[in-house]
Amino acid sequence: MALASEIIAVLIITAGIILAFITHEIYRWLQKRALATESKLDDILLIAFGRPLIILILFFSFYIAIRYYAPLPEGWMWIFDSKGIVAFYIVIGAWVISSFVYNILHVYGSILASRTETEFDDRIISILEVAARYVIWFIAILMILSTLEIDITPLIAGAGIAGLAVALAAQDIISNIFGGAVIVVDRAFKLNDRIKIEEYIGDVISIGPRSTRIRTLDNQMVTIPNSKISSSIVTNYALPEARQKIRIPVSVAYGSDVEKVRSILLEIGREVARESDMVLEDPAPKVYFLEFGQSSLNFTLVVWAKTYALVWEVTDSINTKIDRRFREEGIEIPFPQLDVHMKER
Repeated sequence: MALASEIIAVLIITAGIILAFITHEIYRWLQKRALATESKLDDILLIAFGRPLIILILFFSFYIAIRYYAPLPEGWMWIFDSKGIVAFYIVIGAWVISSFVYNILHVYGSILASRTETEFDDRIISILEVAARYVIWFIAILMILSTLEIDITPLIAGAGIAGLAVALAAQDIISNIFGGAVIVVDRAFKLNDRIKIEEYIGDVISIGPRSTRIRTLDNQMVTIPNSKISSSIVTNYALPEARQKIRIPVSVAYGSDVEKVRSILLEIGREVARESDMVLEDPAPKVYFLEFGQSSLNFTLVVWAKTYALVWEVTDSINTKIDRRFREEGIEIPFPQLDVHMKER
């Protein structure tokens, strides 16, 4: 009778191995089919459930064979009691969930990150992948210990205290990471955009987990914490488009012919727009007579540069033309002056 039971046990184990092998081959075949589809979800599901299913088949074949037909010595049967089985289920469940979550973050996170020019979101995805696995397996370990009736209260309390200590110590780092996440999600700027943050104006050269770096117009590197950026007013000169309005103030002496000044300025603006590749013809240049100043009549010539990087070049070119033309036309550019009238007694 004992021999018959042992033979049945061997047959059950053999059948389990054969079934596991067949499942493995089906799994490989399904993987090849999944690779041919556009969807990534079927690949992720196969990776998550494939190997755990094979392990389950082998485990159950050994479990049935040893539990009912070829029992282990009394001192080893604890392996197959209800608590051990539940702990095994928890391990398999944690394996499936962690694999599924990791691959979801890895595949779809990489797709989202590839749509941006920064490396920050790639690093965030990597951090989330590792964090998800640690959290899932930590919860699984707590559940296993609880199933085995091991007191987990000190472990939970210790983890809470350790987490609080880490959070307090890394408060600035965490706030900067969240600030960086806000920058990526909000898309207030991207690499190579020219931005202004407080007194700093420059081109964005990197967006990192902790800080953002810009190269100022003086070719200096400025590193700004992301938490500061997320709480500051940011001016982006590259959005919604790269063209830039330039206002050029022009002052002439009292007594100048206003219409003549307006005509000359407008002519200079149109000439630069027509002949230069730095200024747009549409929108067309405009001239405004804005103010009677203390010692001058104040005009503003408005033109549109093709990009924000050409502001100084355009301003220099137009000012040079204005100076030369005003000299030719005899129009005076005044300097500040103060008339003092003294009254005799």
